Amino acid sequence: MIRTRVSVLTEAGREAPYAESRPLEVTEVELAPPGPGELLVRIGAAGLCHSDLSVINGSRVRPLPMALGHEAAGEVVEVGQGAEFSVGDRVVLAFVPACGRCGRCRSGRPALCAQGAAANGAGTLLGGGRRIDGGRIHHHLGVSAFSDHVVVSQQSAVRVDAGLPFEIAALFGCAVLTGAGAALHSAQVVPGDSVAVFGLGGVGLSALLAAKALGAESIVAVDVVPAKLELARELGATHTVAGGPDAVAELREITGGGADKVIETAGVVPVLRQAYDAAAPGGTTVTVGLPAPGKELALPALGLVAEEKTLRGSYLGSCAPRRDVPRFIEMYRQGVLPVDRLLSGTLPLEEINAGFDRLHTGEAVRQVVVF
Repeated sequence: MIRTRVSVLTEAGREAPYAESRPLEVTEVELAPPGPGELLVRIGAAGLCHSDLSVINGSRVRPLPMALGHEAAGEVVEVGQGAEFSVGDRVVLAFVPACGRCGRCRSGRPALCAQGAAANGAGTLLGGGRRIDGGRIHHHLGVSAFSDHVVVSQQSAVRVDAGLPFEIAALFGCAVLTGAGAALHSAQVVPGDSVAVFGLGGVGLSALLAAKALGAESIVAVDVVPAKLELARELGATHTVAGGPDAVAELREITGGGADKVIETAGVVPVLRQAYDAAAPGGTTVTVGLPAPGKELALPALGLVAEEKTLRGSYLGSCAPRRDVPRFIEMYRQGVLPVDRLLSGTLPLEEINAGFDRLHTGEAVRQVVVF
């Protein structure tokens, strides 16, 4: 057993500002040692993501109490029996602990692993157990990264080079996998494509960077926050459009009838409908945003057929983390995927509630807790 600080959510739905309502409590608890196939990881940095915020505000229901955080990088300090890692390994943690054995994993779609999804929904590790505070506190997406130390399944970890700073490495566990993966695997952007990105948080801007790296001829960035539109222009957007009721008409005019590939990251159904409408005939709309459960999308059925449009979901960017994290890190090292530009700032664990205020208002793209 070791003692570790951990940020715990005990009640969902508290109102912002979170710096006042304080939904996350930083407390010290006991952490059990890693079991077979598990790792004890000292967290170096953990990113604040809307997937965490959706649990805080109650739009995504998870078992409570829960230790939040799912985008992180750290160093292995203890190895459970049979784990294929070594003490001292640097790792990026991914939020789907794929079993590697089921049909979906064997077919190259580990993001859809049924066993991993069941564990994440139950708030356990892949093997079914909980290691925080005698099992009283649930794990968030198999990671629970807002903590000095975590126990994770080795299936959640990807070994990376030691030279990458933790605050940059952490981004590859969610923002980059989800956004860049959506452009590469789900939308399958190719040279000459026109691409539109709705929502310019860490995921959306990662998709924008990947679309540029993949040779998109034009990239239209859409958001309601002017500062994010300015950053999108700096990162390679050829056009920007202010989000709102006129966004689709403006985008169609820019692209001459719609974009070949549209990537939606906001997780808001009306925005998803705009993203679908913004695709050209024969075009593809990829959605990575997570609307609240129970939300439904209405589409014109005739247009879906007559215009040969495609609407596709993308979870974890349709990535295989052990294949794609190293690939995207190499693109970063080559300068074609400058994801360090997504980093809005760093903060200590004690200021995490204020950090979620900045995420909630759209003030920040990606903030990282450093340990």
